[in-house]
Amino acid sequence: MSNLMPLLRMRGIAKAFGATQALGGVDLELRAGEVLALIGENGAGKSTLMKVLSGVLSADAGQMTLAGATYAPRDPHDARAHGIAIVHQELALAPHLTVAQNIMLGREPRRFGFIAPSALRTQARAALAQLGAETLDLDARAGDLPLAAQQLVEISRALAAGPRLLVLDEPTSSLGRADAEQLFAVVRRLAHNGVAVIYISHFLDECRALAERFIVLRDGVSVTSGRFNEVSDQTLIQHLTARPATETFPRTPHAIGAPLLTVDGLRGRNDRPREVSFTLRAGEILGIYGLVGAGRSEALRALFGLDPRVAGNVRVADRTLPPASVTAALSAGIGMLSEDRKGEGLMMMRSIADNLTLSRLGNVSRAGFVSTRRQHAATAQQLKRTGVKARGPEQCVGELSGGNQQKVALARLLHHDARVWLLDEPTRGIDVAAKAEVYRLIGAQAAAGCGVVMVSSQLPELLGVCDTVAVLRRGVLGPARPVAQWTPGSVLAAAIGADRDAD
Repeated sequence: MSNLMPLLRMRGIAKAFGATQALGGVDLELRAGEVLALIGENGAGKSTLMKVLSGVLSADAGQMTLAGATYAPRDPHDARAHGIAIVHQELALAPHLTVAQNIMLGREPRRFGFIAPSALRTQARAALAQLGAETLDLDARAGDLPLAAQQLVEISRALAAGPRLLVLDEPTSSLGRADAEQLFAVVRRLAHNGVAVIYISHFLDECRALAERFIVLRDGVSVTSGRFNEVSDQTLIQHLTARPATETFPRTPHAIGAPLLTVDGLRGRNDRPREVSFTLRAGEILGIYGLVGAGRSEALRALFGLDPRVAGNVRVADRTLPPASVTAALSAGIGMLSEDRKGEGLMMMRSIADNLTLSRLGNVSRAGFVSTRRQHAATAQQLKRTGVKARGPEQCVGELSGGNQQKVALARLLHHDARVWLLDEPTRGIDVAAKAEVYRLIGAQAAAGCGVVMVSSQLPELLGVCDTVAVLRRGVLGPARPVAQWTPGSVLAAAIGADRDAD
């Protein structure tokens, strides 16, 4: 560490979104030339805290100082002007612009008021050279690059700004080992030159390799901090997972039967996922856990045919499904619930009836035309079955609460009479009461002989609802084991690649 006074000090940072308390009072200190690991489970508040730091969000309470002066950025541009650069895990490139244009976006060198193309390319190449990626085509469209190359462009853009404080949020989630090692060398070099780095990663081996100190966030609060050389992985995992059981998980008795869905060697585009194999039996609720970037959503999307499947076989009973065919998946009795309810799961400006019956219009039609009477009757039946609170089938789905919207999306699977349910974060963004209703519905479908694959970032939910759990790590799915054989610590240990159980 280059000096004793913290470059950044955050005290009591709090942020709420309605009734949800995302940050409940976070303290953090960072010195120039230091790499600090910020660790926590999905939903712990890491990204929200960094959005406050980078000016995307304003804190509801708390104070920040930067180099001893009060720091309260008005917006991201103000944060950048203070020397803070952040690389988000979710890429924010302009896909239609070139590599060089993306790296220098907002900081284009100018001459006589006009952008200087030669200087722009020189500075962009210098930023790439820091990552050992100077051979990347500066004129290639960013949207045409593989995911790993896009990640390098994103990091290069942050380096081109010459930051004094750099935030890296899961920067290796899309990188191969060689690119990751190159990034680690850059981080060490930046720290040696006095740049402060906040490194966010679920992979404890990476954190230990780069940082001396750590801070653990849990449920929006900084629960502990210390030095890596004074703490074991088991202790860290206990800090990450130990929390009061505030949710209940009603279970419906159900029996597990014969194989229903078989997935063998599934590989998606850009190796997201890289290797997924499992067998789902009738009446089974299989939970899949994975850290951000592991390929959880991509696995379900490739299985359902929304994203290309470049290798592997998917069979429902004795029927092998073609790759990239949602129609074939639907006809085979597979239904999917997207994690992005508003973006792609529902048509927010259309009626409940339109949303609920869209995937199976045949049984609400006459002579090839949709019968409003039949459509509304079928919708009313499923609304009653799922307990949706609405004025009626004709109400716009965008007017419903988040929990009722989610139940409409699930009711569509019921209307479709799906035998295999693929659920991606089925309780995201809904309250505790609505969650319990969703759990009951999942259990009822298992009791009816359906198979359920449930992706969730919430460990208590998976362990409370599922019969079996498998862990996805860096695109590879491990073996499914009965839920009784898992603990929160052992699931997380498998997700981060720890060599030994941490109970």
